[in-house]
Amino acid sequence: MSSSTAVETVSNDMLSFFRSVRQRSQDLAAPLVPEDMMLQSMEDASPVKWHLAHTTWFFEEFILKPHQPHYRSPDDRFAFLFNSYYVQAGPRHARDKRAMVSRPDGEAVGAYRAHVDDALGALLASSSGDTEAIVNLVELGCHHEMQHQELLVTDLLHGLSYNPLLPAYRDPEPIPVTNETALTFTDQEGGLVEIGHDGTGFAYDCEGPRHRTWLGPFKIADRPVTNRDWIGFMEDGGYTTQTLWLMDGWARCQKEGWETPLYWWKQDGQWWTYTLRGPQPVNLDAPVVHVSYYEADAFARWSGARLPTEAEWEVSFRDRPLRGNFLDDGHLRPMPGGGPWGDVWEWTQSPFTPYPGFRPPEGAIGEYNGKFMVNQYVLRGGSCATPLAQMRPTYRTFFYPHQRWQMLGLRLARDS
Repeated sequence: MSSSTAVETVSNDMLSFFRSVRQRSQDLAAPLVPEDMMLQSMEDASPVKWHLAHTTWFFEEFILKPHQPHYRSPDDRFAFLFNSYYVQAGPRHARDKRAMVSRPDGEAVGAYRAHVDDALGALLASSSGDTEAIVNLVELGCHHEMQHQELLVTDLLHGLSYNPLLPAYRDPEPIPVTNETALTFTDQEGGLVEIGHDGTGFAYDCEGPRHRTWLGPFKIADRPVTNRDWIGFMEDGGYTTQTLWLMDGWARCQKEGWETPLYWWKQDGQWWTYTLRGPQPVNLDAPVVHVSYYEADAFARWSGARLPTEAEWEVSFRDRPLRGNFLDDGHLRPMPGGGPWGDVWEWTQSPFTPYPGFRPPEGAIGEYNGKFMVNQYVLRGGSCATPLAQMRPTYRTFFYPHQRWQMLGLRLARDS
């Protein structure tokens, strides 16, 4: 195969990937009415319409404008409206005011997406000395959009939860009948291990460099903590026993009035939860979800265990097949009986900090992860809202310890 043929094949493959990612975003928004598209229930969340526009701006700003000299945006003001946090890309609209942007309307955002999609397709189809750089940027943009697909559905869930009618985004589905699975642990030897991405295939900058770290012998749970486990914690005073909690966590628990995971309530003696499939009885054997780092840490202490480090998590499960309950499966909630991948992101005790030797890329793209490496904790494993194509054993996501609206759960570990 000639070099030009190889480049063309790579470009065609990336174009196919790009189109499939873009279509999924449209499919996720398809069931919504215009009023749904404008929901913004808190500063941490964004309206669906903004997600659709921002991911489009990313391709326009970082690929089309630098690499397509004749490209023209349908509206130069979109750069201000739909930039998120890229300071080097220019000024931006206030994050907590995104729901106030009623214009452009949904139809105009759809036209913006189509305009950028056509221009990007033409750029990939053309011969260019920058083809490799363009393909790499398109791949990053696709993974960026998949991250926003995850945010889109979890932000929507949070927004819809404020509606007293508790509407269903997707039709309810039957809850499977399950049996309790005993909590068991697998011994891990530890020792000098390597973690982090090795540079083969796509990864975010924060996943590398690959490096060595020392682990003492440890045990890690064979399943995540379930709703059944969590109810035991609640019934034993987990939310009212201050000695189980970190000081900051206890202060947050008291301030926010936490008594259960987010979206739970008790009705006629049974625990219920709000999901993207509407109100449903809590499935006792599904992984608990929508719990903060503070709650996870308190539960681990109550259990006589601890949260794993991200290195422990990675070496324990990196050789397990990447099969699980992801966004692709359409359940949109944790399901019982899963493995380490999918269902819920699992809190680790590791702060989100740079690996040894980390250097952010130059320019605005370097703002993607590097400037967030403080005061947050790493989670591993993906969730029922994560696209499968996003997942790698080295994938690190991160949230502040008080946050709960994402699909956040936990798995226990112990020292051997």
